[in-house]
Parts: sequence; C-alpha cells; structure tokens
Amino acid sequence: MSSFLLNVYKKIVSGLIIIVCIFSLFLAAGFISSSNITFFKFKVNGNIGADLFLRIISYENPLIGHALSGVNPDFSIISTGFKLITNIEMNDLRSLVRSEIPGFMSFDSNFLIADEGVDFTDIPNESAPPMDVLLQERNMAANELKELNSGNGPTGAPPSEKSVFIYHTHSWESYLPLLGLDGAENENDAVDGKTNITIVGELLGKELERRGIGATVDKTNIGQELSKKGWLSPRSYDVSRTLVKSAMAANDHLDYFIDLHRDSFRKDSTTAVINNKPYAKLVFVIGEENKNFQRNVKFANELHQFLNKNYPGISKGVLPKKGIGVDGVYNQDLSGNSLVVEVGGVDNNMKELKNTVEALAEAISQIYWKAEKVNGQ
Repeated sequence: MSSFLLNVYKKIVSGLIIIVCIFSLFLAAGFISSSNITFFKFKVNGNIGADLFLRIISYENPLIGHALSGVNPDFSIISTGFKLITNIEMNDLRSLVRSEIPGFMSFDSNFLIADEGVDFTDIPNESAPPMDVLLQERNMAANELKELNSGNGPTGAPPSEKSVFIYHTHSWESYLPLLGLDGAENENDAVDGKTNITIVGELLGKELERRGIGATVDKTNIGQELSKKGWLSPRSYDVSRTLVKSAMAANDHLDYFIDLHRDSFRKDSTTAVINNKPYAKLVFVIGEENKNFQRNVKFANELHQFLNKNYPGISKGVLPKKGIGVDGVYNQDLSGNSLVVEVGGVDNNMKELKNTVEALAEAISQIYWKAEKVNGQ
C-alpha cells in the first residue's frame, strides 16, 4: 500500500474513532441522567437544578438551607462534572441551543423549588398586547359575575391596621371566561382594563380580612399610567414601584407585598382538581437580582410547602428569574416578604380563582399569625 493511501486510511480511522467516542460520550451521559445509581454516596440522576450553587453554599449558610427545605438535596457528581466541562446539562435539552438561538436566554430558567412533575415547560409565560388593546374596558360575563357574588357572607369590621399590600403590575391581565370568551384560541385576548386580575386582588384582600389580617388592594390601571407617560409595557415595574414606595411611606406597618399576575398557559397546565374542587394553579416568582432574594425564597417556600401539604398540586413551585429581557428584581428589593404570584392562566374561571384565593389567603394567614406570635413573645 502506498504511503499516500496509508495516510488516507489512518485519517479515516482516526475520524471514525472520534465519532464513536463522541457518540459513546452522549450515550453515557444519557444513561447517567436517566439512572438512579449511587456513586460515592451521592445520588446520580442528572438532576442539577438552577439551585446547585445555593445547595453548595447552604452547607455554610443555614438560612439558605432552610429556604431550600423540601427540595431533594442530592446532586450528581458525574452530571456536575460533565456540565462544567461541556456546559451541557444532561437532563435539559435547552443547554444544547441556549447560546445559539437569539433571545432564547430571556426564557431560560428553572424552578428552584418545584412540585412533582413540574419542569421548565411549566415556566410562566407572559406577553403584552398593543396599548390600544390593553386599554379597552369590558363588563364581566353574567355567569362569572354571579359566581363572583355568590357565597360572600358578612366579613365583619376590617382590621384597622393594614399589614398586606396587594397590587398588580400587569393589571390588564385577565381571564377568557370572565370576558365571555371561553375557549378562545388566542391567549392574548385575555386582556382588559376593567375586568382583570385586580378582581382577584380584591378577593384576596377580603379573604385576608376574614382571617383578621388588614390588607390594602391597589387597583391602579397600569396600562393607563404607561399611556400617560408614553412608556411601553416593559416599564410597568417602574410604575408599580412608585405605588409600593408610596404605600410604604404612608404606612410603616406594611410587612407583606403581593404582586398578582396570571399565566398565559392554557387550562390543562393551570388547573388542578383537589378533593373534587377545581383550583387555579399558583407559581411564586422571585427576582434573582434583588438583595432580598434569600428572604423572598424563604417566604415563597413556606407558602408553597403549606399549600401543597393541604392542597396537593395547587402550587407548581418557586421560580427564580434573571437575565436579558427579564426584570430580575420585581420590586422585591423593597421587602423581604415580597412576591410575584401567578394565579392560574387565561382559561381559569371565577370558581377556580375563588377556590385558589381562599387557599392562598389561608397560607398567608398561617405565616402571618405564626410571625405575630413569635414577635409577641
């Protein structure tokens, strides 16, 4: 065999060996990520969450460890090493394309604390329609209005001291059934300047007051405020920030700040049936770029754990957000007891929303009165 043909042969063999090695590497990675074997007393299941760094430092900082209670504390040595070498997460296909698709990073996050079966496909999705659509005002559908007004007995005298501030940064977010648009194909039709998420805020305020907790519900039409200033919807958190700061300046007893939103997912993803009652599912969103991140996570985790203990499956979990195209703060730097709460999705109706609001109010009241008891001592 001539030297030329020999060199060609060697190059072909070398190329085939490289291809086989790469293919074998991915096969091994797939096996490791889908297995449940143990290695050096660590569970190997490829489950490297977005909280890996927090897990590591939680060994030195008990507060973070407490905030992560209820989450599987095991993490994979092999998967972690593979991620560090290749920047690929074996249980997350997004890692193969996250740096290749423009704009993908703004939607790339993971639940820090998640209910069973919840993954990145359950991450809340929000989109704002054009301003003229945002500002339209419609009355609530008659059957939904009837449901809203049913079963509302006397609440008694509301507490004089207000401790909870409820507001709505995306006040235009609504629900298709409330607008008489059940089953509409376009989720962006679920917007309105009148019949919207602020109704859920009012319900939550009343349920808290039934439990002896004073609540202020701000119903500012954020769309109108944006229009006055000539701003677009990404500036909505700048508008709501002024509302929160004004409320704090007017009342130094405010301890809890709840920013209510709704998801754009459809009914099968945002609805749960618990003890034969329908509920709109919840997601707690925390801005990773705010100084109170650890305290906010602790607060959200307490709510998540209580809710899923008493209403299994009602809470999808706690979702941290940061990065390009994401606010990353959500005004949560103003208080350690501050949350964005996604209440259901575009297809949830009034009965589902009311049931969920009652459950959320119960969870908040448990935490509130526990803190009051501790402070009283």
